[in-house]
Amino acid sequence: MNGFHEMNDGAPVHLLEHVHAALTANPGVEVLVGSDSQNHSGYTVYTTTVVLRYHRNGAHVLYRREKQARIRDLWTRLWGEVERSLEVAEVLRNEGGVTVSRIDMDINCDPRFASHKLHTTAVGYVRARGYEARTKPEMLIASWAANVLCQ
Repeated sequence: MNGFHEMNDGAPVHLLEHVHAALTANPGVEVLVGSDSQNHSGYTVYTTTVVLRYHRNGAHVLYRREKQARIRDLWTRLWGEVERSLEVAEVLRNEGGVTVSRIDMDINCDPRFASHKLHTTAVGYVRARGYEARTKPEMLIASWAANVLCQ
């Protein structure tokens, strides 16, 4: 899968090769996927992350950033995050044989927040595809990293 970079220095990486090397060197690595998006003046930026979480020893973040025409509808923009996360998780699992521990989504289970209207649908969709889904207010490492990289 093309377009991925390392968070620490922006160096391009081949996603599957990089993840396989990390898993070979550290078999206990947990693989997390997440996405976030932000609207800017005339465009929307999507960032999708793959976080390699080392047991009790930090994490390594890989990311892909996309820019497109501004998406004004919240449902459409957030659903784009879900689709991007699933696309990357499917490549990792189906092409790379990598177990994705979970997909972190920047969607809130609290009905006071606008993203809540997608919660049930998004979680059900991710689970139906065979992944564990995590949403706010839980600690979401992959969507947090995507948020930082969207800016």
